[in-house]
Amino acid sequence: MVVQGAGTEIEAQVASIVDGMRGMEGPLLPILHEVQEEFGYVPQEALPVIAKGLNLSRAEVYGVVSFYHDYRKQPAGRHVLKVCQAESCQSMGSDDVASRLKQALGIDFHQTTSDGRVTLEPVYCLGLCACSPAAMLDGEVIGRIDADKVDEIVAEVRA
Repeated sequence: MVVQGAGTEIEAQVASIVDGMRGMEGPLLPILHEVQEEFGYVPQEALPVIAKGLNLSRAEVYGVVSFYHDYRKQPAGRHVLKVCQAESCQSMGSDDVASRLKQALGIDFHQTTSDGRVTLEPVYCLGLCACSPAAMLDGEVIGRIDADKVDEIVAEVRA
């Protein structure tokens, strides 16, 4: 079965992804991952195409996208900086690290700098508890973050 009514280019690409993956067991999450991989985020116009292709309501698809923090509703910046906010990191000063990063970058969590260079996100455990506070920059974990390390990170993402 081919998803009908895919009018825009995005809708057509999403329909192709859905058609190729709908036969999987539990296809919704893999489809959403593939859509995000393709576009860098899950576009709003993708939701009805996915819902129709999987015989789900739009609300069900939106509920999954909004529940999982890794699905983006907007394109991310060139660099994605995730700051751990789990208990171990909080006890070791991640709130201060996050505040310093927010101030230095001029953004809050779930925002991207106006030049599109950096997206700042909270994350709830990177598995680096012994090296708290921790962060992840473009998929690489960084442990034992202090004020100097914050300055290094900011310099790196601005370069």
